Amino acid sequence: MTLIADSGSTKTAWCLIEDPQKVIYTQGINPFVQDEEAICAVLHHELLPALPIQQTLTHIYFYGAGCTLEKAPLVAQAIRQVTDTSAHIYVESDMLGAARGVCGQQSGIVGILGTGSNSCYYDGTCIHTAMPALGYVLGDEGSGAYIGKRLVSDVLKHQLPNDVCQLFFDETHETQASIIQKVYRMPLPNRYLASLSPFCARHRHHPAIHSFIIDCFEQYFRRNILPANWTDNLSENPKVNFVGSIAYYYQDELRQTSLQLGYTVGNIIQSPLKGLIQYHKK
Repeated sequence: MTLIADSGSTKTAWCLIEDPQKVIYTQGINPFVQDEEAICAVLHHELLPALPIQQTLTHIYFYGAGCTLEKAPLVAQAIRQVTDTSAHIYVESDMLGAARGVCGQQSGIVGILGTGSNSCYYDGTCIHTAMPALGYVLGDEGSGAYIGKRLVSDVLKHQLPNDVCQLFFDETHETQASIIQKVYRMPLPNRYLASLSPFCARHRHHPAIHSFIIDCFEQYFRRNILPANWTDNLSENPKVNFVGSIAYYYQDELRQTSLQLGYTVGNIIQSPLKGLIQYHKK
């Protein structure tokens, strides 16, 4: 049996290739913000009880946020320890998972817009020159965490209209003190910030919110797509394929922004899991 995982910072989707209709969801796994003990706890309490115990795993492909060359062995060790299997375990970046999931064996520019964000040029097999994501503090432009971070900052510093600021407090029941507490003193602040981004989706027709969303995506393109040289061998109006919940739910604003900057949005999928199943079936 072959197990595939697509993991972001908020949630992980697991699926057996032999039973693609059954998807198991656990909380996200990111070795940059979780140590091996925390990862093992997620796997032990959330994944193991949902796996069919009578099946023998032969291959495990884990594509995850934060799975760099330095951090991937930590995730592999945790998987090995908890599943107690002799399966071949492959831990790769979420960027490669997104590229294989949305493009298969075709080349193209690929962007991730979920809790975090990233981008790369994919040649149909490998990633070439991915931009550094840098996380929600230094990067992740256009992501859920970035939108949430800018939203609370703009609300608290009165950069948005008074009616929007009041609406934010009324709907979220947050205060300045509670926001500071959750961002600076609670674990996984990137997840908390990303959880605030649906406020913008609910009020996307407000002119100020619409402009805010467009500006967030402009920052994504200007800092993650435009500086790269990926377009040299592509068409004059290159397509960017996207993976992630933010890209999926904000696709109208994303397409508007891309056209303004000379790009065309190609495929947008919420999760690469279905594409990864097809990729590994071959």
